[in-house]
Amino acid sequence: MKIRTVSLAALILAASLSAARAETPAEAAHAAALVLDTHFDTPANFHIPGWDIMDRHDVNVDGSQVDYPRMVEGGVDGGFFAIFTPQGPRTPEGDAAARDAAIVRAVEIHEMVAKHGDKFELATKAEDAPRIAAEGKRFVFMSIENSYPLGDDLTLMQTFYKLGVRMIGPIHFLNNDLGDSSTDPKGPEWHGLSPLGKQFVAEANRLGMVIDASHSSNEATEQMIELSKTPIILSHSGVAAVFDHPRNVPDEILKKLAAKGGVIQINAFNNYMIATPKIPEREAAMADLMKSIGFDGHDMTPDQRKAFIAGRKAIDAKWPVPKADIDDFMKHMFHAIQVVGVDHVGVSGDFDGGGGIEGLMDVTYYPEITKRLMAAGYTKEDVAKIWGGNALRVLKAADEAKAQ
Repeated sequence: MKIRTVSLAALILAASLSAARAETPAEAAHAAALVLDTHFDTPANFHIPGWDIMDRHDVNVDGSQVDYPRMVEGGVDGGFFAIFTPQGPRTPEGDAAARDAAIVRAVEIHEMVAKHGDKFELATKAEDAPRIAAEGKRFVFMSIENSYPLGDDLTLMQTFYKLGVRMIGPIHFLNNDLGDSSTDPKGPEWHGLSPLGKQFVAEANRLGMVIDASHSSNEATEQMIELSKTPIILSHSGVAAVFDHPRNVPDEILKKLAAKGGVIQINAFNNYMIATPKIPEREAAMADLMKSIGFDGHDMTPDQRKAFIAGRKAIDAKWPVPKADIDDFMKHMFHAIQVVGVDHVGVSGDFDGGGGIEGLMDVTYYPEITKRLMAAGYTKEDVAKIWGGNALRVLKAADEAKAQ
């Protein structure tokens, strides 16, 4: 009798705890949405000795922001894993080195997925994402950030397509052979896309690749919107009306983007969200730090990363700069929605590539965005569009146009 009494008490306690854990509307909406980030720089970690995506890492320890345990905690179903190549010399030798580095990075993505096939699966079509998520795995789309590895040989686009790349951005911090960057200190070289860059747009359309205009100049972005037969995407960008920075997009271009079916994915990169004054002493200290750890502009080793994080903390303490937070992020998002509507806005933290702000430091913080959207009156259906529906629609449009 005593055992039965305890069992009944346990059942009552379990029922009470279950009620206490009942989902809020925001939690239910986040769980129901296909949560997709369009720009993970996480593949830069794949070759680091001892770094495993299946381990839970800490942004305050090793700087990384995306791994399997944190994706699960943040309700993240997958995303676009970027093949990023820093801009280097625009010479035959530089192009060849960039090409080889990009192919190696693509192989590293394949190796990660193959090693953890019970948790990840490569996706190449929009319809792959919901299927993979329904099977309890995380989907991995592949993208290219900076098409410097193509050199002047656009046939390499087909090579990368066969490797699984479905989104491709032509330009990064500096101008290249395809077009102008939004941040090159030398200013415009081509006044938009180069002749080769215009061929790049046509080839992306032919192959069924989504064109990513993040980092491109306003002129280049407008030309991509005009020339592309399918909607384009800004995989990790902000809006200039909230903070006027060259990396952010003016309202008039947002409207042109949306008119052609495109999407802007709001990013969380501090310097693109709020004003951060230049402090010469801080910049000199950062340059000395990079020199002291032997950083050559490519991926950091584990020891270099630890030394960098420790050194940066000391620099931040001595020469602090304003820090953006999730309120600033939501200002960019709400403005974009006001200008172009929920059908043309999405999310990317720019994680593992410099992104991360107060209240949005890694993928575990993503449910807070859903909570704030719901609190602002947006529906479960709106949330589903913003978190993945819009980006997948653009991907599907590119694939269907190729088929036609």
